[in-house]
Amino acid sequence: MNDTTHGIRIRPGALADAPAVLDMLDSAVVWMNERGNTEQWGTTPYSRKPGGVARVERYMTENSPYIAELDGVPVGALVLDSGPSPQMPIAPAEEPERYVRLLVSDRRYAGLGVGARLLAHAAEETRRAGVELLRVDCWAGGGGELVAFYERNGFIATDRFLSEAWPGQVLAQRVG
Repeated sequence: MNDTTHGIRIRPGALADAPAVLDMLDSAVVWMNERGNTEQWGTTPYSRKPGGVARVERYMTENSPYIAELDGVPVGALVLDSGPSPQMPIAPAEEPERYVRLLVSDRRYAGLGVGARLLAHAAEETRRAGVELLRVDCWAGGGGELVAFYERNGFIATDRFLSEAWPGQVLAQRVG
């Protein structure tokens, strides 16, 4: 699908996009660390974390990946799945769902609505699949800014959880 809104084009992702997604993840770690946030994703670049490269490659081949582009340059990535990661202490929904497994944007394009556009695309894809529930989980630490971002984009906070010492929040959106 080739959606275009505000100059942002969203297309299906592929294995060839893995290096760009890893670059976005690495730069997000640096950006967070520069702002004093070392708890959300740690301090190690994602591409150097054990299993990080393989995880992104699996996302790009085993899930439903989408890439946001601006003038042909990847500026964000979204990965949809049929449920939460089995590694997270999150129960699957009691109905069919689509689950945002990854959402990242290139911080150089902050303020352009890349993340919001990708979430709108996730809702469109969920509806197109005939599914009514879209969920996501995120870091609930700090001042709750990430939870608030998802709430501004139509999600409602549901279950809180802990993954070891990492505080998380599940959010849901009805799209049907």
